[in-house]
Amino acid sequence: MTLAAGKGAPREDFRFPSEERLRTDREFREVVRKGERTSTPHFNVYRDFLGGDGRKVGISVGKRAGRAVVRNRVKRILREFYRFHKCAFPSGSRTAITVKKAPPRPGLAAITEELLPAIRRRWGPKEGSSRCGQAISSSEP
Repeated sequence: MTLAAGKGAPREDFRFPSEERLRTDREFREVVRKGERTSTPHFNVYRDFLGGDGRKVGISVGKRAGRAVVRNRVKRILREFYRFHKCAFPSGSRTAITVKKAPPRPGLAAITEELLPAIRRRWGPKEGSSRCGQAISSSEP
């Protein structure tokens, strides 16, 4: 097992395997229709709880977010956000993230500053999540 960037954490913890993705349109729409919602100026986050040990996340970026280059960048950064903040996505949950409009500076730090507090405010911090996201904070040296 390899270690990620000398942090002492297994690299597998920072993956986004297909088992953790909302794979079908039907599944994604079900989460949006039945799930609880929180909003930020640029994102909507929907979540429902089915129980079990798996968590699933889906990301949708429509054409209103910008051209293909912008949409792909936002999707890539949202996947990275998920990888670094899996503790904000509890086991047994399905989460769908939709983009209302692309943020003006679509970087990981900016998206984390917007999404993580909204998710914690809506669903509360989960046990063991006190260290969630400390490794990538832009304010720390």
